[in-house]
Amino acid sequence: MTYRCLLQMVLLLCLSTTALCRSYSLLRFQQERSLEVCQNLLWQLPSTPQHCLEFRMDFQMPEEMKQAQQFRKEDAILVMYEMLQQIFNILTRDFSSTGWSDAIIEHLLEELYGQMNRLEPIQKEIMQKQTSTMGDTTDLHLRKYYFNLGQYLKSKEHNRCAWTVVQVQLLRNFSFLKSLTGYLRD
Repeated sequence: MTYRCLLQMVLLLCLSTTALCRSYSLLRFQQERSLEVCQNLLWQLPSTPQHCLEFRMDFQMPEEMKQAQQFRKEDAILVMYEMLQQIFNILTRDFSSTGWSDAIIEHLLEELYGQMNRLEPIQKEIMQKQTSTMGDTTDLHLRKYYFNLGQYLKSKEHNRCAWTVVQVQLLRNFSFLKSLTGYLRD
């Protein structure tokens, strides 16, 4: 009895892992929908770009984010996961000076969390199998870019204009994330 139950559990685990690997089309659909929601939520947040022109800064977006055509499916998942994690971390900082709605930010964070949860099992599988060709430099470039965004907010004491500049950057990030979802095909 125990052996049969154990065998069923092992088969279920194998099939669910295989199903996870093979459901990239469903994942792409879910990610596209969620990214669209995130972008719309960001657009709903009030900003004053015309008053903040002197706050603009070149954060030196990584080249990898400018040339999405070089990604394989596995690489795209790793980049997406890292970007979502970093965006989530940025949005949990002090935004009280912005006049932004707590409800919109909470909804945005929920969407980001949901996206990360959908990507995490596949991301872990890729990391275990080491099937990525991305290399550590892309990850390092992404982390540096988001570190610079965080440092910028900190140096400007999280003021409204600094958040407006970061908001524009995040909108660009979501556009890039949308292009990466195109790589999630079965």
